[in-house]
Amino acid sequence: MADYQTHEHDVLIIGAGGAGLRAAIEASRTGLKVGLVCKSLLGKAHTVMAEGGIAAALANVDDRDNWRVHFADTMRGGQYVNNWRMAEIHAKEAPDRVRELESWGAVFDRTPDGRILQRNFGGHRYPRLAHVGDRTGLELIRTLQDHGIHQGIDVHMEHTVVTLLKSGDRVSGVLAYERERGRFKVFKARSIVLATGGIGRAYKITSNSWEYTGDGHALAYDAGAELIDMEFVQFHPTGMIWPPSVMGILVTEGVRGEGGILTNKDGTRFMFGQIPDNYKAQTADNPEEGWRYCQGDKDARRPPELLTRDHVARCIVKEIKEGRGSPHGGVYLDIAWIKEKLPNAAEHIKRKLPSMYHQFKQLADIDITTEAMEIGPTTHYVMGGIRVDADTQMTTTVPGLFACGECASGINGANRLGGNSLSDIIVFGKRAGEYAAKFAQEHDAGSVDQAEVEEAARRALEPFERGAKEGSSAEGPYKVQYDLQEMMQDLVGIVRREDEMQRALEGLGKLWERAKRVAVHGHREYNPGWHTAIDLKNLLTVSEAVTRSALQRKESRGAHFRDDFEAKDPAFGSVNTVLRRGADGGMDVRLETIPEMPEHLKEVIKEMQ
Repeated sequence: MADYQTHEHDVLIIGAGGAGLRAAIEASRTGLKVGLVCKSLLGKAHTVMAEGGIAAALANVDDRDNWRVHFADTMRGGQYVNNWRMAEIHAKEAPDRVRELESWGAVFDRTPDGRILQRNFGGHRYPRLAHVGDRTGLELIRTLQDHGIHQGIDVHMEHTVVTLLKSGDRVSGVLAYERERGRFKVFKARSIVLATGGIGRAYKITSNSWEYTGDGHALAYDAGAELIDMEFVQFHPTGMIWPPSVMGILVTEGVRGEGGILTNKDGTRFMFGQIPDNYKAQTADNPEEGWRYCQGDKDARRPPELLTRDHVARCIVKEIKEGRGSPHGGVYLDIAWIKEKLPNAAEHIKRKLPSMYHQFKQLADIDITTEAMEIGPTTHYVMGGIRVDADTQMTTTVPGLFACGECASGINGANRLGGNSLSDIIVFGKRAGEYAAKFAQEHDAGSVDQAEVEEAARRALEPFERGAKEGSSAEGPYKVQYDLQEMMQDLVGIVRREDEMQRALEGLGKLWERAKRVAVHGHREYNPGWHTAIDLKNLLTVSEAVTRSALQRKESRGAHFRDDFEAKDPAFGSVNTVLRRGADGGMDVRLETIPEMPEHLKEVIKEMQ
């Protein structure tokens, strides 16, 4: 038996984005020993790329806003398949979490009278997003790190978790390896919080960073946890299109919140002709009213560019497919047009959208104060994820295992509203840390099976053995990953249909077999090929979960749009898709009825309509 370096903690957090850091801060308040393991360097979590703002009903800009409106907006945006209890907790607690950030040193943009400024965003009835220009996620991470670094948290950077270790039914630790040197380490813990983010790297065009390979989803699934609603993958309407080196990089919704408009190659503002009936009462039917809304006119209706992300993304795809797209396969997002309204438009844009200005200038040589941006949909966020208890964030089937942030599921339903992700991670990150600490206080440490550790390490090293064989026909992991991304983009993307997803399922079977034969060369130190080989299993797991769930839901709802079932089906309006690892190792999928919403929340929905 190898003698692996071992660390012991009461609570172990996997992931150091906003959710993981907030969980670690909360757990450390109890005086327990808290460990934080992250795949990248501290401060490089994908949370820094969340630009537009944090959704919270502070009512600083429009005093009509409150938690009930926020709750109703979230449920409507999620097409009512959300976990209503999570949506309620989120709407009620988000304002306190934002004020808490402010007390910890977050420097938000301000109203003239000194309160936290809030901006408009798609799907939100009132200006609700507290922001720091278009660098809100960066400020969130800075604040949490500056505060958390003093809490005595034991941080292990650049470590990848290979497997969760169990003692009976409950978790007892993890096996991880140090990415720089390739050395395995065992982390023992009484409770574990997964905060690993999303799955975007399963697709070819994505705004997600390299870490987003579905690690938490796959780790929890392999340990016996359930995944729900994995068919709901959000394609953000606006990612960069040209040049190819920037394809998919996010263009914040804040551009549209500040007055940016979408046009096709003919210069037509096409969104005005594609307003759904259920949004017509809230949506401007002329450009002038939409502009007044973006300038804070309480009596104006929102411009159609600020409809929910799923709808805007499909409208863009429709323009492109019908031949009205831009030269490089997108459409145009124009904020420069506001020079017709503001004499100091260029300075205004640079002040409100500094990151976007520099991003386009440096990466595409485009000055967004004078010319339009060429944009198109990009894989952005997964609403589905690990099934957790709404109040405690503990997984429903694996004691001691908690999840929060994007890798957990429930709050967003079929489609996430912009800005809800940042408030989600601080609301439920706090709760996950709180209840993980409580679990650790109430339970003794479980045992770690050394044979289980050895078997996991052996499997992780198999690609080296195949690479060392003379005349081996094994292929490298990069080609398998590339083929997976191409297939998911083409067959399980924005618009889906039965025959294409069945082809994807067959393709996934072949990719699983290829992944079992991948080989890497060299040694364990500084070996990115090995890292990719480890990631493949997680990417294939979440890709299969998305495909099987999408096949099961024979309707169109939120971010899940089927060309062969274009309408919403009431039969699917109150069900979640649930996946769990079967006894034979296969992926079992079932539909499960969502518990009925209590009367007081039904009244809120009715009132807000």
